Amino acid sequence: MPISTLTDSNFKAYIGDSAALILVSDGSDKLRSDFKTAFDKAADEEAGIVFARVDPSRYSKLGQRFDYQKTSLLIGMYRGERLWRRSRPWASDLPDYIAQLREAIAADLPPEQREAEAEDKAVVLDKPLDITDATFEQEAIQASHELPVLVDFWAEWCGPCRQVSPILEKLAGEYAGQIRVVKVDTDANPGLSQAFQIRSIPTIAVFKQGKLIFMQPGALPEPSFRELVKQAIELEIPADEPAASA
Repeated sequence: MPISTLTDSNFKAYIGDSAALILVSDGSDKLRSDFKTAFDKAADEEAGIVFARVDPSRYSKLGQRFDYQKTSLLIGMYRGERLWRRSRPWASDLPDYIAQLREAIAADLPPEQREAEAEDKAVVLDKPLDITDATFEQEAIQASHELPVLVDFWAEWCGPCRQVSPILEKLAGEYAGQIRVVKVDTDANPGLSQAFQIRSIPTIAVFKQGKLIFMQPGALPEPSFRELVKQAIELEIPADEPAASA
Protein backbone atom coordinates (compact mmCIF):
# COMPACT_ATOMS: atom_id res chain seq x y z
CA MET A 1 0.00 0.00 0.00
CA PRO A 2 1.42 3.46 -0.88
CA ILE A 3 2.46 5.69 2.01
CA SER A 4 -0.05 8.50 2.37
CA THR A 5 0.99 12.13 2.71
CA LEU A 6 -1.10 13.77 5.42
CA THR A 7 -2.09 17.43 5.37
CA ASP A 8 -4.14 19.63 7.67
CA SER A 9 -7.13 19.20 5.36
CA ASN A 10 -7.04 15.46 4.55
CA PHE A 11 -6.05 14.06 7.96
CA LYS A 12 -9.55 12.97 9.04
CA ALA A 13 -10.35 11.50 5.64
CA TYR A 14 -7.21 9.35 5.62
CA ILE A 15 -7.09 8.33 9.27
CA GLY A 16 -10.69 8.35 10.53
CA ASP A 17 -11.27 5.14 12.54
CA SER A 18 -8.35 3.34 10.90
CA ALA A 19 -5.32 1.77 12.51
CA ALA A 20 -2.43 3.98 11.45
CA LEU A 21 1.33 4.39 11.74
CA ILE A 22 2.22 8.04 11.20
CA LEU A 23 5.77 9.26 10.68
CA VAL A 24 6.19 12.94 11.61
CA SER A 25 9.41 14.55 10.37
CA ASP A 26 10.40 17.73 8.56
CA GLY A 27 13.80 16.34 7.55
CA SER A 28 15.86 18.47 9.92
CA ASP A 29 16.29 15.50 12.26
CA LYS A 30 17.53 12.80 9.89
CA LEU A 31 15.85 9.43 10.14
CA ARG A 32 17.95 6.31 10.46
CA SER A 33 18.36 4.68 7.05
CA ASP A 34 17.39 1.23 8.39
CA PHE A 35 14.18 2.69 9.80
CA LYS A 36 13.23 4.33 6.50
CA THR A 37 13.80 1.04 4.68
CA ALA A 38 11.79 -0.93 7.25
CA PHE A 39 8.94 1.61 7.23
CA ASP A 40 8.67 1.50 3.43
CA LYS A 41 8.82 -2.30 3.42
CA ALA A 42 6.14 -2.63 6.11
CA ALA A 43 3.87 -0.26 4.17
CA ASP A 44 4.12 -2.57 1.16
CA GLU A 45 3.49 -5.74 3.15
CA GLU A 46 0.97 -4.83 5.87
CA ALA A 47 -2.69 -4.76 4.87
CA GLY A 48 -5.32 -3.02 6.99
CA ILE A 49 -2.97 -0.43 8.50
CA VAL A 50 -2.55 3.08 7.09
CA PHE A 51 1.09 4.14 6.73
CA ALA A 52 1.43 7.91 6.47
CA ARG A 53 3.93 10.75 6.62
CA VAL A 54 3.52 14.31 7.92
CA ASP A 55 5.82 17.24 7.20
CA PRO A 56 5.08 19.57 10.16
CA SER A 57 7.04 22.41 8.57
CA ARG A 58 4.34 22.58 5.90
CA TYR A 59 1.28 21.57 7.92
CA SER A 60 1.44 23.40 11.21
CA LYS A 61 -1.88 22.17 12.61
CA LEU A 62 -0.72 18.56 12.44
CA GLY A 63 2.63 19.58 13.89
CA GLN A 64 0.82 21.09 16.87
CA ARG A 65 -1.51 18.10 17.13
CA PHE A 66 1.44 15.76 17.55
CA ASP A 67 3.50 18.23 19.64
CA TYR A 68 6.37 18.13 17.17
CA GLN A 69 9.60 19.43 18.74
CA LYS A 70 12.09 19.16 15.84
CA THR A 71 12.56 15.46 16.55
CA SER A 72 11.18 12.74 14.28
CA LEU A 73 8.18 10.92 15.72
CA LEU A 74 6.41 7.65 15.05
CA ILE A 75 2.76 7.81 16.13
CA GLY A 76 0.35 4.91 16.47
CA MET A 77 -3.36 5.70 16.20
CA TYR A 78 -6.57 3.69 16.23
CA ARG A 79 -10.11 5.03 15.94
CA GLY A 80 -8.81 8.58 16.15
CA GLU A 81 -7.02 7.98 19.46
CA ARG A 82 -3.27 8.05 19.92
CA LEU A 83 -2.02 4.74 21.32
CA TRP A 84 1.66 5.71 21.63
CA ARG A 85 4.41 7.94 20.29
CA ARG A 86 8.10 7.19 19.85
CA SER A 87 10.71 9.85 19.20
CA ARG A 88 13.62 9.02 16.89
CA PRO A 89 12.21 5.57 16.04
CA TRP A 90 14.30 2.48 15.35
CA ALA A 91 13.60 -0.18 12.73
CA SER A 92 13.38 -2.74 15.55
CA ASP A 93 10.41 -0.81 17.01
CA LEU A 94 8.16 -1.48 14.02
CA PRO A 95 7.22 -5.17 14.53
CA ASP A 96 6.05 -4.49 18.08
CA TYR A 97 4.05 -1.38 17.15
CA ILE A 98 2.42 -3.14 14.20
CA ALA A 99 1.52 -6.02 16.54
CA GLN A 100 -0.09 -3.56 18.97
CA LEU A 101 -2.23 -2.12 16.17
CA ARG A 102 -3.21 -5.63 15.10
CA GLU A 103 -4.26 -6.39 18.66
CA ALA A 104 -6.37 -3.22 18.80
CA ILE A 105 -8.09 -4.20 15.55
CA ALA A 106 -8.67 -7.77 16.74
CA ALA A 107 -10.18 -6.57 20.02
CA ASP A 108 -13.03 -4.97 18.06
CA LEU A 109 -13.87 -8.13 16.09
CA PRO A 110 -16.70 -10.51 17.07
CA PRO A 111 -15.35 -13.53 19.00
CA GLU A 112 -15.98 -15.97 16.16
CA GLN A 113 -14.07 -13.79 13.70
CA ARG A 114 -11.18 -13.38 16.14
CA GLU A 115 -10.93 -17.17 16.43
CA ALA A 116 -11.02 -17.62 12.66
CA GLU A 117 -8.29 -15.03 12.13
CA ALA A 118 -6.14 -16.56 14.86
CA GLU A 119 -6.33 -19.92 13.07
CA ASP A 120 -5.41 -18.28 9.77
CA LYS A 121 -2.35 -16.67 11.39
CA ALA A 122 -1.03 -19.97 12.75
CA VAL A 123 1.63 -19.95 10.04
CA VAL A 124 4.73 -22.11 10.35
CA LEU A 125 7.74 -19.91 11.10
CA ASP A 126 10.53 -20.93 8.70
CA LYS A 127 13.01 -18.12 9.37
CA PRO A 128 14.32 -16.30 12.46
CA LEU A 129 11.94 -13.72 13.92
CA ASP A 130 13.21 -10.42 15.34
CA ILE A 131 11.63 -9.77 18.76
CA THR A 132 11.91 -7.00 21.34
CA ASP A 133 11.62 -6.26 25.06
CA ALA A 134 7.88 -5.80 24.50
CA THR A 135 7.25 -8.96 22.44
CA PHE A 136 9.62 -11.39 24.18
CA GLU A 137 7.03 -12.74 26.62
CA GLN A 138 4.59 -13.60 23.83
CA GLU A 139 6.99 -14.65 21.07
CA ALA A 140 9.46 -16.59 23.22
CA ILE A 141 8.08 -17.60 26.62
CA GLN A 142 4.43 -18.17 25.69
CA ALA A 143 5.30 -19.55 22.25
CA SER A 144 7.54 -22.17 23.89
CA HIS A 145 4.42 -23.90 25.21
CA GLU A 146 3.70 -24.87 21.58
CA LEU A 147 7.24 -25.41 20.24
CA PRO A 148 10.75 -25.08 21.66
CA VAL A 149 12.10 -21.57 21.08
CA LEU A 150 15.76 -20.92 20.36
CA VAL A 151 16.78 -17.33 21.16
CA ASP A 152 19.82 -15.70 19.58
CA PHE A 153 21.02 -12.67 21.59
CA TRP A 154 23.12 -10.70 19.09
CA ALA A 155 24.26 -7.24 17.97
CA GLU A 156 24.99 -5.68 14.59
CA TRP A 157 28.67 -5.03 15.38
CA CYS A 158 29.36 -8.58 16.59
CA GLY A 159 31.51 -10.64 14.19
CA PRO A 160 30.71 -14.09 15.67
CA CYS A 161 27.01 -13.17 15.52
CA ARG A 162 27.33 -12.82 11.76
CA GLN A 163 28.84 -16.30 11.61
CA VAL A 164 25.93 -17.75 13.56
CA SER A 165 23.20 -16.00 11.58
CA PRO A 166 23.25 -18.16 8.40
CA ILE A 167 23.33 -21.34 10.48
CA LEU A 168 20.18 -20.29 12.33
CA GLU A 169 18.52 -19.27 9.05
CA LYS A 170 19.21 -22.75 7.71
CA LEU A 171 17.99 -24.60 10.81
CA ALA A 172 14.86 -22.43 11.09
CA GLY A 173 13.91 -23.59 7.60
CA GLU A 174 14.84 -27.24 8.12
CA TYR A 175 13.00 -27.55 11.43
CA ALA A 176 10.04 -25.30 10.61
CA GLY A 177 7.02 -26.50 12.57
CA GLN A 178 9.25 -28.24 15.14
CA ILE A 179 11.13 -25.28 16.64
CA ARG A 180 10.99 -21.48 16.52
CA VAL A 181 14.12 -19.39 16.10
CA VAL A 182 13.99 -15.79 17.35
CA LYS A 183 16.59 -13.02 17.54
CA VAL A 184 17.08 -10.27 20.14
CA ASP A 185 19.22 -7.25 19.27
CA THR A 186 20.84 -6.60 22.65
CA ASP A 187 21.69 -2.98 21.82
CA ALA A 188 18.06 -2.14 20.98
CA ASN A 189 16.59 -4.19 23.85
CA PRO A 190 18.56 -3.43 27.04
CA GLY A 191 15.75 -4.71 29.26
CA LEU A 192 16.23 -8.28 28.06
CA SER A 193 20.01 -7.96 28.17
CA GLN A 194 19.73 -6.98 31.83
CA ALA A 195 17.08 -9.56 32.69
CA PHE A 196 19.16 -12.44 31.32
CA GLN A 197 22.50 -10.90 32.36
CA ILE A 198 23.88 -11.02 28.83
CA ARG A 199 27.60 -10.23 29.13
CA SER A 200 28.85 -11.85 25.92
CA ILE A 201 27.35 -12.20 22.48
CA PRO A 202 26.19 -14.19 20.81
CA THR A 203 24.42 -15.90 23.67
CA ILE A 204 22.09 -18.75 22.77
CA ALA A 205 19.10 -19.69 24.94
CA VAL A 206 16.37 -22.29 24.50
CA PHE A 207 12.93 -22.26 26.13
CA LYS A 208 10.41 -25.08 26.27
CA GLN A 209 7.10 -25.18 28.10
CA GLY A 210 7.85 -21.69 29.37
CA LYS A 211 11.10 -22.80 31.02
CA LEU A 212 14.72 -21.96 30.23
CA ILE A 213 16.38 -25.27 29.35
CA PHE A 214 19.66 -24.04 27.83
CA MET A 215 21.77 -20.89 27.89
CA GLN A 216 25.35 -20.47 26.74
CA PRO A 217 27.50 -17.65 25.34
CA GLY A 218 29.58 -18.16 22.22
CA ALA A 219 29.20 -19.06 18.55
CA LEU A 220 28.49 -22.78 18.23
CA PRO A 221 29.41 -24.72 15.08
CA GLU A 222 26.55 -26.01 12.94
CA PRO A 223 26.74 -29.64 14.21
CA SER A 224 26.41 -28.40 17.80
CA PHE A 225 23.45 -26.19 16.90
CA ARG A 226 21.82 -29.11 15.09
CA GLU A 227 22.27 -31.39 18.09
CA LEU A 228 20.90 -28.69 20.42
CA VAL A 229 17.80 -28.32 18.26
CA LYS A 230 17.21 -32.09 18.17
CA GLN A 231 17.58 -32.38 21.95
CA ALA A 232 15.20 -29.48 22.53
CA ILE A 233 12.57 -31.08 20.30
CA GLU A 234 12.90 -34.47 21.97
CA LEU A 235 13.13 -33.24 25.56
CA GLU A 236 10.07 -33.99 27.69
CA ILE A 237 9.37 -31.65 30.59
CA PRO A 238 6.93 -32.85 33.26
CA ALA A 239 4.36 -30.15 33.94
CA ASP A 240 4.97 -30.29 37.70
CA GLU A 241 8.79 -30.10 37.56
CA PRO A 242 10.96 -27.11 36.64
CA ALA A 243 13.58 -27.68 33.96
CA ALA A 244 17.22 -27.23 34.92
CA SER A 245 19.33 -24.84 32.91
CA ALA A 246 21.92 -26.64 30.81
